[in-house]
Amino acid sequence: MDTPLRRIRDLFEQHRFHHLLVTEKGKLVGVISDRDVFKALSPFIGTLSEHARDTQLLNRRAHQIMSRALIKAEPQMHVLDACKVFIDKRVSCLPVVDENDHVRGIVTWRDILRLLLEIKRPDEQ
Repeated sequence: MDTPLRRIRDLFEQHRFHHLLVTEKGKLVGVISDRDVFKALSPFIGTLSEHARDTQLLNRRAHQIMSRALIKAEPQMHVLDACKVFIDKRVSCLPVVDENDHVRGIVTWRDILRLLLEIKRPDEQ
């Protein structure tokens, strides 16, 4: 919750993922996407036009930029149901949580596409 935006930005750059799950005492409390980080940063950081107010944005905390309206999945959710949630709710990830809101994983639309690529077509069998 209190992780600075500077560290969050670095995590996204180092690990090349698109979503970060925010937990508190082991429970899911928010999601930060790479787009959330992009929107929270000044476009002037690292340029000749950078000012102190631009770099001050890097001190913002996770809880200030995260999405709190969470759309979650349970471990037993069917893949097709997850696809429907992606489309209906216009989300790009589904945190997978147990009955106590403890994170068990995350599913993204890219994961679904990878799965579809692994499925053989009837004419390929």
